Amino acid sequence: MVYAEATKQKRIHKHLVSLICVILSALIMAANIKSFVRAGDLFPGGFTGLTVLIQRIASEYFHFEISYTLVNVTLNAIPAVIGYKTIGRKFTFYSLLMVFLSGLFVDFFPNIAITSDRLLVSVFGGMINGVAICVALHGKASSGGTDFIAVYLSNKFNASSWGTVLALNAIMLSVAGVLFGWEAALYSIIFQFVSTNVINYLHKDYSKATLNIITTKPDEIINPLMAYTHHAISRFEGVGCYSKTPRTLLYIVVSESEVKDVVHFVRQYDPQAFINIQRSEGLEGRFYHEPIE
Repeated sequence: MVYAEATKQKRIHKHLVSLICVILSALIMAANIKSFVRAGDLFPGGFTGLTVLIQRIASEYFHFEISYTLVNVTLNAIPAVIGYKTIGRKFTFYSLLMVFLSGLFVDFFPNIAITSDRLLVSVFGGMINGVAICVALHGKASSGGTDFIAVYLSNKFNASSWGTVLALNAIMLSVAGVLFGWEAALYSIIFQFVSTNVINYLHKDYSKATLNIITTKPDEIINPLMAYTHHAISRFEGVGCYSKTPRTLLYIVVSESEVKDVVHFVRQYDPQAFINIQRSEGLEGRFYHEPIE
């Protein structure tokens, strides 16, 4: 009963978190584009950067303005179909919502130049861009485009693949360098490099943590916890040296992003459980990664 109720609450909580994260991420990304990115004439990378590049080409070579929303949504159509088939409906829906909202906010927000120093724009704009993407990823969504590729590869190989996205962005930035000058392109690479490193630092879904749970209620915890996390558990019997009473050690490895929820779940069965949390530097063998769906 506790497990069923917890699972239902978890599902509702996830959808609410996804919606809040998508809206917040779209606001942050749009504000970043209309302040740092536009002030430095940068190309932020991904399909966001490709959209800005197309806008620049239309403006400077064909002398007309084109809607950010129109270009961004059109570009994301094909990756969205791929994401729907390979990643999941929920992820694709919230990613498309993120694309639509960020485009809407970009078209609505005024240009606000915080600083004209391109190095500052590249570093702090990249940091903000990375934070915006991490907020979306926390809500099981993305900013679309190349993020679909990164998430697909990360799920397939159970490891961060944002470095691959950086390499793909370098190709797009090279085109921007040829058309609009290498200075803007090189600063854009700094922007993208900072953004990628922020994502790798903040996004913990592919980092692992080991939980050593010492409890007196192992039979009540084990089956519900395995069903809740889909991770296997190793059980070791022992005796508390101070209390001289039997104790059970439950050993489980989870993603770092799951730690808080797992600890809360265990507390519902044994409020007195002693839980030691350790970061796992490496892991060999099969490991279940929760689907984004």
